[in-house]
This record gives sequence, C-alpha cells and structure tokens, in this order.
Amino acid sequence: MTTDRFQLVGSLLRPSNLLAYKNQIEVRDDIQYPFYDAFEGYQETETSEIKKIVARQLEAGITVITDGEYSRSMWHLDFVWGFEGIERFIADNGYTFQDFDGGIYETRKDIGIRITKPLSGKNHHFITLFKQLKELAGDHPTKLTVWGAAHEFTELAIMNGIYGDDQGYHTQEELKEGLIKAYKEFLVEYKDAGGEIIQFDDCLWELFSEDNDQSFFASGKEGLEELADTFIGINNEIADYAHQLGLKVWTHNCRGNYESRHAAGGSYESIAEKFLRDQHYDRFFLEWDDDRAGDLTALAVLKDRPEVEVVLGLLSSKVAHLDDEARIYQLLEKASTILPKERLYLSHQCGFASCDCGNELSAEQQWEKVAQGQAIAKTFWND
Repeated sequence: MTTDRFQLVGSLLRPSNLLAYKNQIEVRDDIQYPFYDAFEGYQETETSEIKKIVARQLEAGITVITDGEYSRSMWHLDFVWGFEGIERFIADNGYTFQDFDGGIYETRKDIGIRITKPLSGKNHHFITLFKQLKELAGDHPTKLTVWGAAHEFTELAIMNGIYGDDQGYHTQEELKEGLIKAYKEFLVEYKDAGGEIIQFDDCLWELFSEDNDQSFFASGKEGLEELADTFIGINNEIADYAHQLGLKVWTHNCRGNYESRHAAGGSYESIAEKFLRDQHYDRFFLEWDDDRAGDLTALAVLKDRPEVEVVLGLLSSKVAHLDDEARIYQLLEKASTILPKERLYLSHQCGFASCDCGNELSAEQQWEKVAQGQAIAKTFWND
C-alpha cells in the first residue's frame, strides 16, 4: 500500500543470521569498525540482507528507502566509529534506561570512545553503504540517518569529558569545532555520492524540558539554558551547511528506544520555541506515542514556518500489538487544527531496532504495524 503520508523513521528488525555476527561485535573491543575483517562471511551476509530489506520496503510501498540500519550495531555510534581519529572500547557501564517495572535497565557496554587525533569525516564507510543503497533503490527517494551533531557533542564533551591532554582535543571548544568540521566533510562527500536527504537523529532535547524529572546530569538542570543555546547553535550550523550543499535536512527526536524501553521523559511544550521553532530543519519526526510528549499544542510554534513539515510519531514501535486507531485519528484531527494537514505525516515514534537487538516484537508484527500505519494515513489524507 503506497502512501507518502506514512513514513519510516529508519531502523527495522535484523534477521537472526545477521545478528549472529552483530552479537559478537558488542563483546569485543579488539576489533574496529566496520568489523568485516574480524568475521568471515559477515560482509557478505550484511550485503545480502540489505538487498532483501530494501526489496521488502519497495514491495510494501515505502516511499523513502533506507537500508533498515542493517549495516549498524547502534543507531548513533557506528557513525562516530567511522570518523578517522576514533577508537571504541567496552566501557564499565552501558546507557541507563527505564525498565518496565520502573527500575534501571542497562544497555550493552561497547559505548566507550577515545579520540586519538583530530577527527575527519572523509572517506567514511557510510558513503560506501549509501552508494549501495542508492543503487538498490533505483529511482526511489532514499535517506541517510546519522547521529545529530549536538547530541554527539553533548555526549562526548559534556557527559564524558573526552578532551584533555590524553585526547585528540585539549579543550571542549576545540572538540566542538573539530566535530563540526568532520560533519561538514562527511556532508560534502554524501552530496557528491548523490545524497538528497540527510536525517539527524537526536535523543537529548527533553534534557532541557522543565517537566523532565530524569536529568542526564547528577547536578540537575543548572546551566542548561546556556548549554541549550550551544546545542541549537551546533545543529543549526550543520543544517545550514547541508542546505548550502543542496540537501534536504530532516531530524528525528525521541526519548530513547532500546529493547522497547525508553530513557527519559519530558514534554515538547517547554522546549518548543528553541527546539522546534528555532532549529533549521525541513522536517521533524517527533515522538508522540504516549503522554510523556505532552500536548500537541506545542506544534503551534511552527505556524509561522510554512516550509516546515512534521511527522507525528503517534504509533509505537515498542509494542507488539497494533495501535489504538481511534486515538491516532483523534490526534491527527487535533494536529490538523494547529498546522495545515498538508504539512503533516504519520510514523512510529522511533525505529523498530535503534540498536541491533531490536524491540520486543517479531518481524511479522513489525510489518503488520507498518501496514496499519499506511492504512491510517491513506484514510486520513484520502491518499
């Protein structure tokens, strides 16, 4: 069922034969991205499965094609692993998510990063992968999803302090400028490879929400306003540069997505002006599958930006069952009283497998949920 009004965020559940390799990667730090040399048959298996998932998307009527992120271990770190000047290692702890019972759920631990020399985004493996995707997709639009620059800076510099005498950059400002430079280098080569749409994925906006009681910082929210300005400045410098190259620039925001669990709360209302109105993106994919996101009235800040489109993540990739269609239609109707219907799209709140372990549902259930989203979109937009 083809309808452009339903969009995939990006990632899809990986098959077991590909996971047999991926599961080995996360427990080893004596190997380096893209890991092909470490495992006989890995590259061939990955390439074969990417061909299949592209074909499956085309068969399903998906209008903007990705490789399902089959080429990655995690939604974000593979991108930085591909920069020259990066070493990965297994850290003492993984990321902290919320478990279903409200307790702490720890992710995989191969998230450690060292910066050994100034970063470069040239000759990135993602470009090779994108060329493969573009060939497989033929005339169909494609997009590449990468880690948002400000999120990456915040994690590397603010949260983990990866600068100093034993790192590739001595100061936080040097790291920021080096990271921006590497992103720009990458974007030039992406455009030269035929790229048209770049999507920056970002999970930290709600860090700045007044109603987020799960701060990423032990010190709480002190100093976050200044950090927010730095955050927006980084993202806009990258977005503006991508626009200068002629790229469409999209973004996806959620509050974490790991084995059907989330990392944080925080609504859009208190951050809407900075993070929606003031960021220079053409299309926003926004997580709105439960009450954590707050009220849709946050979209009102985009009324005076008629060029901006919003993909409403009202559906959930975290659950195996189909979504409540009455709720979806009700929220679509409400959103269309705030922004014109022609500026709106529908999606799940996030991908189905932000990390290769995937969410807690089957591939069959995944495609049933995709078909449901397409059917709702087709009905609502009379597409």
